[in-house]
Amino acid sequence: MSEDAPLVERDRQTILQVREAGTAAKLLAYTKLSGPGWLQGAVTLGGGSLAGSLYLGVLAGFGLMWLQLLAMILGIIMLSAISYVTLSTGERPFDAINKHINPVLGWGWAVATLMANLVWCMPQFALGTAAIQQNLAPQLFGPETMPDPTGKLIVVALLFSVAGIIVWFYDSGRWGIKLFEALLKVMVAVIVISFFGVVVKMSAKGVLDWGAIAGGFVPNPNLLFEPSAAFDDVLNSTGQYADFWKHEIVSQQKQVMITAVATAVGINMTFLLPYSMMARGWSRDFRGLAMFDLSTGLFIPFALATSCVVIAAALQFHAQPAAGFLGETDEAGKLVQPAPNLVGGFNGLIDKRLKQELGPKTFGELKKQQEAHNSDSHPGMLEEARRNLPEADRRLAAMLIKRDAFNLADSLAPLTGRGVSQYVFGIGVLGMAISTIIILMLINGFVVCEMIGVKAEGTPHRFGCYLAAVVGASGPFLWTGDAKIWLAVPTSMFGMVLLPIAYFTFFLMMNSKSLLGDHRPQGGKRFAWNLSMGVAAVMAALGSFWSISNSPFKLYGYAGLGAFILLALLVQGMKAKGGRMKDETTIDAQLL
Repeated sequence: MSEDAPLVERDRQTILQVREAGTAAKLLAYTKLSGPGWLQGAVTLGGGSLAGSLYLGVLAGFGLMWLQLLAMILGIIMLSAISYVTLSTGERPFDAINKHINPVLGWGWAVATLMANLVWCMPQFALGTAAIQQNLAPQLFGPETMPDPTGKLIVVALLFSVAGIIVWFYDSGRWGIKLFEALLKVMVAVIVISFFGVVVKMSAKGVLDWGAIAGGFVPNPNLLFEPSAAFDDVLNSTGQYADFWKHEIVSQQKQVMITAVATAVGINMTFLLPYSMMARGWSRDFRGLAMFDLSTGLFIPFALATSCVVIAAALQFHAQPAAGFLGETDEAGKLVQPAPNLVGGFNGLIDKRLKQELGPKTFGELKKQQEAHNSDSHPGMLEEARRNLPEADRRLAAMLIKRDAFNLADSLAPLTGRGVSQYVFGIGVLGMAISTIIILMLINGFVVCEMIGVKAEGTPHRFGCYLAAVVGASGPFLWTGDAKIWLAVPTSMFGMVLLPIAYFTFFLMMNSKSLLGDHRPQGGKRFAWNLSMGVAAVMAALGSFWSISNSPFKLYGYAGLGAFILLALLVQGMKAKGGRMKDETTIDAQLL
């Protein structure tokens, strides 16, 4: 980094000069020098944020537009804290936590980030593959042209190669970092413009209720536990099975809300920020720039992109049955056929409802009979039972199918034109996927280097980067569900469980006198930091417990979390005891 020192010093002098200049000059300088915040924007605008936004719109309409923005604000508070600590001390966060706080928390933070990177990379590859095969180039790589797995292998190889080449730039010194960040700024801009453009087009058509949209930014806690009011009429029509459908809606809402919160600021983002700042040579003089960078590079693109997806999804899907499942006909009187990727989800919901009515044993017998005699001429009793369910039940099932981002593109075709909807959404989705793959690779390189105690460069860093890509590339082959984007939901719930490790660790770091020394906030500033960080940490803990309680593996989740907390307390007790013994030894030596 010695050859980069003059460039870092030039940036520092620029910051010192504009402190006394006007606001416009400061904003212009900060915009030119920004970078790490855009890396955060690139990783958060991925498949998880897209899935959270899409399904928030489907299930709650405009009612939960506030949720992702609140989660992002709390996340930025914690990111600001770790950036303040890192830039004030110049110490590498992993080493600082192990030395000044608790090695269990330090290693827990690193291992949890590594696990999150590997898990989260899988839905990004699945989403990017689906964007190319379904939206952008179905005539080249789609199943009709090139049967799987050949087409899928080619697309995955393309994604892997593009991401790998871009990440390679990062290890080429400061010029490589500058080029890397410039490419990511372009990708983030493409994502935001793509989804923003669709909403502008919809607004021009006069189909948006901006009053209802504005109301969606006002928190409504009722939606945490109850279905949206838009489902009331059809729920009331289901009679004794209304509670079953309410549970189904609320269960999906909980999963999606956890996804939305977990992907606003994930635990891997907390690892990326301090190390990307150190890679640029930033120090305490850059603390103001860091705050500006997070606001412009992270919050603004995130707020625009996710809000636009929620708006589009709510307008097209909220409490609206998917076409083709209720015997609809088109203008020519021809029966509308459902989208192929939605049929399995519809049947799955219908079968769950039938199991409630018939009981597990009878339903199991019908299922076996269906599998043995399923054909067009002999559809079987199960298929007949599905068709004979009341319309209200079938309507709700058609409303709650797990749509894909590509169904959203199809549904917008009457508003934007089929070419616009397919290519704009395809480009936006692909941009989300590949930018997140790139950043997850970069984070994993940092984590691996910290864990083995070497500088984040060269072969060790690249090994960590490509490890994430190799694991992520398995996503399109491991996930066989029709809605590829839904893979981001369970993986994000896993990430939510890990997030409090980082948040509580940062809270302790901001209050550590041995770490921050004279830079530890005092008086009113310390109270404000602790209050805001405390709220963020408690909210993350509640989200973690909620995620575990909604998981099929909750017993293991609670056991693992309890074991981690117990180990941290034991090590902290040993550390405190060691400190007291050291002090007593020092006193004895002084007396002698």
